[in-house]
Amino acid sequence: MRLRIVTHVEHPELNGKLPELWPEFMQHDAAVSGFWPQLYEVYPDFQLWVLDGRRLIGYACTLPVVWDGIPEPDGIDWAVTRGQGGMPTTLCAIVVGLVPEYRGLGVSAVVVGRMTKLAAAHGLDSLIAPVRPTWKERYPLTPIERYVEWRREDGFLYDPWLRTHERLGAEVLAPAPRSMTITGTRAEWESWTTLQFPEEGEYVVPGALAPVRFESGVGTYVEPNVWMRHPVEPAY
Repeated sequence: MRLRIVTHVEHPELNGKLPELWPEFMQHDAAVSGFWPQLYEVYPDFQLWVLDGRRLIGYACTLPVVWDGIPEPDGIDWAVTRGQGGMPTTLCAIVVGLVPEYRGLGVSAVVVGRMTKLAAAHGLDSLIAPVRPTWKERYPLTPIERYVEWRREDGFLYDPWLRTHERLGAEVLAPAPRSMTITGTRAEWESWTTLQFPEEGEYVVPGALAPVRFESGVGTYVEPNVWMRHPVEPAY
């Protein structure tokens, strides 16, 4: 593997070259989708592309924010809305995505390390992340407040993506129980998931970390994440 991590400033032509790595419904958070173009237009030096040689294998998006040290319950939605304005203090990781065959090989840890260096290079005090727990989709009925407390016999966090952050020195701050909110009509959800939702109530949807609730013909998915903080060594 010849791993390289470059910024969008260096290689803007890579935008749009990756296949979609997330469930379709994840594209429909109004706050995130409305802000997304600004990541590349306004903050291109904070967006990373991951390559193996010349092959594009993943990406990472970060955003400088003004953070007062209090983990916000609405996670990613906070970062792209109220996290803006004023002199940035902290770097917030928005997403890390890798093509499936490169997952579990340690690449994600290298990417996180690169993000902490990016924060240091810009004089920001730390890297915070509303982390999307990889295995939470296996336990959609378990509250995130309980899930984040699960640990293995060796003492490390149960969830592999949370554990990767922990091994790299991150601390768990608090759950972000409303990190993303996605709403759509019954027809939209059926097109996003290829499932049917014949009556009102809660449904477990593949790829979702919590149930989707239908009321009056509208489905609402509120995604829980976990705030974690990486210390950053100042760049001299």
